[in-house]
Amino acid sequence: MNIFNLVSKKYALLPVIFFPSIDRVFSVIVEDSAFLATCVFSSAKLLFAGFAIGVIAGVITGIAVGFNKVISYWINPLVRAIGPMPPTAWIPIVLVVFPTTFAGSVFLIALSVWFPTTIMTAGGIQNIPNAYFEVASTLGAGRYYQILKVGIPAAMPQMFLGIFNGAGISFVTLMTAELLGVKNGIGWYINWQKDMMAYANVYAGLIIIAVSFYLLVMLLFKVRDRILVWQKGVIKW
Repeated sequence: MNIFNLVSKKYALLPVIFFPSIDRVFSVIVEDSAFLATCVFSSAKLLFAGFAIGVIAGVITGIAVGFNKVISYWINPLVRAIGPMPPTAWIPIVLVVFPTTFAGSVFLIALSVWFPTTIMTAGGIQNIPNAYFEVASTLGAGRYYQILKVGIPAAMPQMFLGIFNGAGISFVTLMTAELLGVKNGIGWYINWQKDMMAYANVYAGLIIIAVSFYLLVMLLFKVRDRILVWQKGVIKW
């Protein structure tokens, strides 16, 4: 930190307008804390709405594809065709189809989470040894019991890998989605300050994004460890 202050603020070895001193960056966080908190809250609403929809849709699609060969036959080509496309490629269509930019942004984030969650959930189910289901069937378990009590728990490690991958992509999509015309948000704030050439504010926004996303990932780890306490150590990060 001291070295950065020397090369930026003290000796101006770096362009001062693009590389403000660390104390200026942290002063922005303190002085604009109320407005930055509003932006973080707005981004959180957008992210959680899209993330929740994407996870639910991805898990349902993955379970259906993994357990039903007919559904897999019809849905798999669609998943493989649409899924690899970057969510931001849908922006021109989103701007026309959705009535509000918030709804369109939620769709983009949900789409970014849906694909990896679907693929990993379906793959986890399809890779379950048949012996698990044979033993359950021998003990009298019906089809739905095998799905709920055997298949889904056994596929959960893979399912969470898909959710984690989707979370990383959703963070990137959130920053892009906030450029569609939303009135506030941390991604919008950074872009606005960049246009104003206020790079101290830009770096302040980047720091807040880094801290916020780190906390969200840690929260996902806690949820995963709580749900998969019986499979501790199966998933490695």
